[in-house]
Amino acid sequence: MSTIIELSEVRKIYERGTVSVEALRGVDAVIREGEYVAVIGPSGSGKSTLMHILGCLDVPTSGSYRLAGQDVSTMAEGELAEMRNLRIGFVFQQFNLLASMSACRNVELPLVYADVPRPERRERALAALARVGLSDRANHKPGELSGGQQQRVAVARALVTEPALILADEPTGNLDSESTDDVLGLFDELSAMGRTIVLITHEHDVAERAGRRLVVRDGEIMAANGTEAGIA
Repeated sequence: MSTIIELSEVRKIYERGTVSVEALRGVDAVIREGEYVAVIGPSGSGKSTLMHILGCLDVPTSGSYRLAGQDVSTMAEGELAEMRNLRIGFVFQQFNLLASMSACRNVELPLVYADVPRPERRERALAALARVGLSDRANHKPGELSGGQQQRVAVARALVTEPALILADEPTGNLDSESTDDVLGLFDELSAMGRTIVLITHEHDVAERAGRRLVVRDGEIMAANGTEAGIA
């Protein structure tokens, strides 16, 4: 399997006035194509900073990050934005759907930014909604959908560009137990289809659904399924 994510000695330091805060302390990790990996840790552990770097929302202070073979560590903002739109499908805790738009139009949005022609956008959005079991809700607005259905729309939006990586940040944080099972079942299905998924969570029962777990504490990966390294 090819390598999708490769982190080498990644450090992230934030300057807060006269104080330097080291959020990540020399993180090494490899995630390969088709893996389903959960990144778990308590608040303040560094997992959110790690998520921002994995999602090309931030860059390391030092060290390197290669995504699908490309070194993104020193990319300019425009290049990072292109990587985010084409290489990464995001699923957030808050869904981040536009209330005035139908499910189909919400799923189309990444393709709008990629200048995909309108007929192709709709075709691909409908196919993505079918993949998550929401063909019959394509014309419904978010307010007409349950929380679990809204998150499924968000997953369809993440899939529509055929990204190298699906990055899910606390995707069940706003869901009840039934909807949580529904969405995690969808991730199970996507994993079985060979999708590469990295799920950020603080919930152990959610992390246990993944094939591998990276435990983050004090800015370091402390364990990967019980070992002392972030590399499988």
